[in-house]
Amino acid sequence: MAAAGSPGSDSGSLVAGGGNRQLKYISLAVLVVQNASLILSIRYVRTLPGDRFFATTAVVMAEVLKGATCLLLIFFQKRGNLKQFASFLCDSIVVQYMDTLKLAVPSLIYTLQNNLQYVAISNLPAATFQVTYQLKILTTAIFSVLMLRKSLSRLQWLSLVLLFVGVAIVQVEQQHVGGNSTPGSQTTKQSYSVGLVAVVVSCLSSGFAGVYFEKILKGSAASVWLRNVQLGIFGTLLGLLGLWSTEGAAVAQHGFFFGYTPLVWGVILNQAFGGLLVAVVVKYADNILKGFATSFSIVVSTVASIYLFDFRLNLLFALGAGLVIGAVYLYSLPKGALTNRFSAGTATQQQGRTAQIKELPSVTTDGFLSKSVLVN
Repeated sequence: MAAAGSPGSDSGSLVAGGGNRQLKYISLAVLVVQNASLILSIRYVRTLPGDRFFATTAVVMAEVLKGATCLLLIFFQKRGNLKQFASFLCDSIVVQYMDTLKLAVPSLIYTLQNNLQYVAISNLPAATFQVTYQLKILTTAIFSVLMLRKSLSRLQWLSLVLLFVGVAIVQVEQQHVGGNSTPGSQTTKQSYSVGLVAVVVSCLSSGFAGVYFEKILKGSAASVWLRNVQLGIFGTLLGLLGLWSTEGAAVAQHGFFFGYTPLVWGVILNQAFGGLLVAVVVKYADNILKGFATSFSIVVSTVASIYLFDFRLNLLFALGAGLVIGAVYLYSLPKGALTNRFSAGTATQQQGRTAQIKELPSVTTDGFLSKSVLVN
């Protein structure tokens, strides 16, 4: 009787498992495409000959579009009730102003980070940036240990060492070859050292901002859309301040949208909506999947750079990138994953031997006993 009720439950579990697996594959594809396409597209538009758009204006526009989109989503959550929508925003942002002010620091850091990414990608090959930018895992881990008192497993510490070694090998290789030529690089001034400093500072700011954001908002019930609106308010204001202080005169002379093309708008839309899309998808992706997506995006960026930017792949770069990819995957594994797998495998083997000893006489004497073993 027990066996008769199992097919329905088993089929339901299979359907649920298939649905979850499909969501994970979709999540993986979204994460890979967003990670790789943003870097490749920024590199492409920043190295094209002709009028060069101001990166600070692109950062501001991305914040405006992201904030406007989140406001629209919140409006839909309130079923289009303008009064409830306004009341919710007033209470969440103005009345609870201390909660809003908590986001000023991470917003400042994220704005700095976004501007530095443009500087770094404008001066580094896309594949080199993608590999080097994984140092944010190292900085995030260090800040997590220092600020949140988190503990790392030996495997994670080992992966961080491998990560640092892999990035160091890539930098030595790039310094040796003097960077790689890119279409339009003859007309665009590029500095490898400037790009390297920018990506390192960006990694430091990314690690600190992520940990600080986690610390101040731990236990908060606010939605991700509200948090993005709050971040967008500060991000837009701080972005405009950065624009005025660094490129204010040039923007006043040429205009805010100077150098904008459909490709540039595509980059801005990717930066604005891609992050929101990842925020939605990431809840279906565990750490292993996110680590695999990051690793796979490095491979995609490298292969695409060979065809798009005449990037020259050699053995030393492949070795460094391989170490980084392996380190990212190892760091994403749960604590004790390898130990648990080894223990589980050993236990399974021992159980298998015991089961064989117990079952062989019964199976030889009673052929139907094997069916009960399958049901179990």
